[in-house]
Amino acid sequence: MNTAIEARQNHLLAALDGPDWERWAPHLERVELPLGQVLYESGAILSHVYFPTNSIVSLLYVMQSGESAEIAVVGNDGLVGVALFMGGDSTSSRAVVQNAGQAFRIKAQFIMSEADMPVPRLLLRYVQALMTQMTQTAACNRHHALPQQLCRWLLLSLDRLPGNKLVMTQQLIANMLGIPVDGVAAGARELEKDGMIRMVDGSITVLDRAGLERLTCECYAVVKKEYDRLLPPTQVH
Repeated sequence: MNTAIEARQNHLLAALDGPDWERWAPHLERVELPLGQVLYESGAILSHVYFPTNSIVSLLYVMQSGESAEIAVVGNDGLVGVALFMGGDSTSSRAVVQNAGQAFRIKAQFIMSEADMPVPRLLLRYVQALMTQMTQTAACNRHHALPQQLCRWLLLSLDRLPGNKLVMTQQLIANMLGIPVDGVAAGARELEKDGMIRMVDGSITVLDRAGLERLTCECYAVVKKEYDRLLPPTQVH
């Protein structure tokens, strides 16, 4: 596949046009993101910004005890490393690949040199949408039942992939949601029993998206509405 076409599977890159795309394109590097790869740790200096195309990256808040919980997911809707174009060079979260695939990355120095260009306006709208996802995730984890959280998580992940299959273990889902793996397993079995998903060899295939949307809480709709409002139409599946 042509590199430019492949890069534009990421919706933020697809929104670049004319001089902006011509300025960015030579700096984009295609990379493979294997499952479980840590793109950066909490407090580390960021060397690159990543634009996933058919992968998903989980942003985790890490406690002093070493325990962590997911605060947002990033896929072809956005980018990993927003701190770089907001004036910072590090972040308090950890970024871990939760669904293997490809991404394009660009060096931190280039992103920081773009601070006074028009492109950051689009990126700042993305940050606002991402903050909504983080806020809603915190509220959901505190107030809603596990089956609703699991449905929300599956839908958000599905929105950020080109297909309906997640390459994902139950242990990794448990780590993302900050809950025991037994709880994830029980919830996933119920969804599979109802014909909404199929689990095979470390992967989850969504069979009934409408069913997941009926079961989830209002948190998913709040996040999706904000992404649709703030970002280009190509970001809507």
